[in-house]
Amino acid sequence: MANVIFEQKKILTFLSFFFLSILTPPQDNPGIYHQNWIDFNKNGKKEVYEDASEPVDKRVEDLLSRMTLEEKTCQMATLYGFGRVCKEELPSPEWKNEIWKDGIGNIDEHLNNLAYHPNAETDKAWPPSNHIKALNEVQRFFVEETRLGIPVDFTNEGIRGLCHEKATSFPSQIGIGATWNKELVSQIGHITGKEARLLGYTNVYSPILDLARDPRWGRVVECYGEDPYLVGELGFHMVKALQEEKVVSTPKHFAIYSAPKGGRDGDARTDAHITERELFSLYLHPFKRAIRDAGAMGVMSSYNDYNGVPVSASNYFLTGILRDSWGFNGYVVSDSRAVEFIADKHRVAEDHKGAVLKAVKAGLNIRTDFTFPQDYIIPVRELVREGQLDVKIVDDRVRDILRVKFWQGLFDNPYGDHFDEADQTVANPDFQKVAYQASLESIVLLKNENHTLPLDFNKYKSVMVTGPNAKAINHSVSRYGPSNIEVVSVLEGIKEKFPKNVKVKYTKGCDFFDEHWPDSEIIPQSPTTSEQREIDKAVTMAKTVDLAIVVVGDDEETVGESRSRTSLELPGHQQLLVESIYKTGTPVVVVLINGRPMTINWINKYVPAVVEGWFQGKFGGAAIADVLVGAYNPGGKLPVSFPKTVGQLPMNFPSKPGAQANQPAKGPNGSGKTRVGGFLYPFGYGLSYTTFQYDKLRINKKKQSGIGDIAVSVDITNTGKVKGDEIVQLYFSDETSSVTVYEQQLRGFERITLSPGETGTVNFILKPDDLALYNQDMDFVVEPGVFKIMVGSSSEDIRLSENFEIKE
Repeated sequence: MANVIFEQKKILTFLSFFFLSILTPPQDNPGIYHQNWIDFNKNGKKEVYEDASEPVDKRVEDLLSRMTLEEKTCQMATLYGFGRVCKEELPSPEWKNEIWKDGIGNIDEHLNNLAYHPNAETDKAWPPSNHIKALNEVQRFFVEETRLGIPVDFTNEGIRGLCHEKATSFPSQIGIGATWNKELVSQIGHITGKEARLLGYTNVYSPILDLARDPRWGRVVECYGEDPYLVGELGFHMVKALQEEKVVSTPKHFAIYSAPKGGRDGDARTDAHITERELFSLYLHPFKRAIRDAGAMGVMSSYNDYNGVPVSASNYFLTGILRDSWGFNGYVVSDSRAVEFIADKHRVAEDHKGAVLKAVKAGLNIRTDFTFPQDYIIPVRELVREGQLDVKIVDDRVRDILRVKFWQGLFDNPYGDHFDEADQTVANPDFQKVAYQASLESIVLLKNENHTLPLDFNKYKSVMVTGPNAKAINHSVSRYGPSNIEVVSVLEGIKEKFPKNVKVKYTKGCDFFDEHWPDSEIIPQSPTTSEQREIDKAVTMAKTVDLAIVVVGDDEETVGESRSRTSLELPGHQQLLVESIYKTGTPVVVVLINGRPMTINWINKYVPAVVEGWFQGKFGGAAIADVLVGAYNPGGKLPVSFPKTVGQLPMNFPSKPGAQANQPAKGPNGSGKTRVGGFLYPFGYGLSYTTFQYDKLRINKKKQSGIGDIAVSVDITNTGKVKGDEIVQLYFSDETSSVTVYEQQLRGFERITLSPGETGTVNFILKPDDLALYNQDMDFVVEPGVFKIMVGSSSEDIRLSENFEIKE
């Protein structure tokens, strides 16, 4: 009965809202809506800021000159949407008594049906036209009920597809990084941006440009990879695509958010031990590409410190680097709690008010937190009135915000009106095909001994599918991505894709982690009676089938934001499950569904076939099954290297000469072998069901005077029997330099599809910045000397190399 009443309420709410939107469309207000302009300040006169024919800067200055301190400061804060901070779905009479009666900078995640947040449940998220009408009502409050009518910027997350109910779902960013496909990332950006615009959002907090250089860190799953060039190129294409849809791209988290001491997350998230040269050479490079080169109009400041100064209170980062050096022309929004941490975590301000002062002066434009916006707005007003904060600084911060809103077109068309197009476009079949392709291209084949894969169903007439990730789907429903989507599990994919005459059995085998985890990583615990019973059940079943497919790894509780780890082993009793099934003698294939590198040394040694699936998105199970049966030849490559043990960390790519070398047992520096060396799987690694030959590496200028572009090309031939993708990787080394640089640096990659016997030519262009370094004076320069070009299938599988020289 309760469910019936709830459904009836939903229907009545929908009908009342529907008729409200029909009876009172925004354009029907004769007082302010004119044919070619909107009378935002309601004085019957077209002001400069209301005139679309005027230059943007002129419109900004006109509007800014009319604003009171109350109106300016309201633009400097976020109102979190319904179910987070905002208590109402639609404007109510009480809104005229709230602080946002004078406007607001942005409203975040409003009416999107946020995953894992039942308090945010709403019937206004779907269908898309319903959401547009809802946001129009909210927007109309700010246009019609505030003095100057400044529209609000509707922001949202978008790192696995748009964070909105039933939007198109893509793999996590670490999976997208494994595709090494710039064109695919552009498609994802266009789809995410188009869906955002059609649903009424004007700003998407994407992409994440942090480097995943410590696999213990929880948010590795949401990074493109560990290498600055790979992350920078994929980020560049994501930013460009989003903003071509007239949606602001707000990359995050600026800066060095992903390098907390020891990979710690949660309450830590601070104390990055990064040198200045590492900062610029590694961690800032992706943001430089996104902001200076791709023109991102937003950026999110992080809540960690650098060299003792919180980034969100750092003029060096928020003004010096962003604006003065890179020419950033948008607005900076804080990550949640970043301002508050200035005082209560970093303790460089006596109180919250002091933290606000530091943030505003440093260059922060809009503060975001899970509290009401007046917690920030009122202190800013008090600081101005007390003379501690010059109103000209406030003007500068607001000027940036208004510039973005004019770029978005909010002062010319603040309302969404593509109702039918939205309903027909969001999550349409063509978008789903791209999502499916992304899942396929993200899969990495880690091991395939004796051509175990694709499966030969002449040998396997019965199959057992087991492991905690066989039926799990929560890993593909992210708090930062689409909610209420129908995810295909690995078990469902196998049942759909395997031949119908193959009998498929299932048992869970074990949970993701045991009841003592994570303490059991330090003091191992034997399975409880119930846990052992589940393992025994899987072992018994394995003895009755021809093949066991064990699907292990992570879920949303073992990797993600605030989920750092002290081990990289499979959590809980998953390793025991794999070993127990292997001991039955039944052939085993392991499928990993995970968000970070794992130290699967035993599996790599004994299991003949291992498939890396990452967090796949909506179509993950079907894509995994396509790989197992040979309907798709996996071509993904690792965007992060896999260490053999957590004791090797930090262990990543790129590295300085000798920094990760094996320890010699003999010789001048040898005193016995005391540690394990080398990667389990190196950066850029991934196998295929076919083979590729590299020929004819060509460099157009072996000797070059001065600085200019250098063209490199190589021929790739599919020498196997099936069609496949090869990701051709170009690395270089600077043979002699004024400072120590990374011994091998990625500077080009292309994903190429070739049929058996087909040859393709891959072309690269090396620009001066690709060869530059930060010298002893921290100037970014290209130094004369000899450079080595290396082309291959991974960072350790170099097929061809040639030198060239740049002369004085």
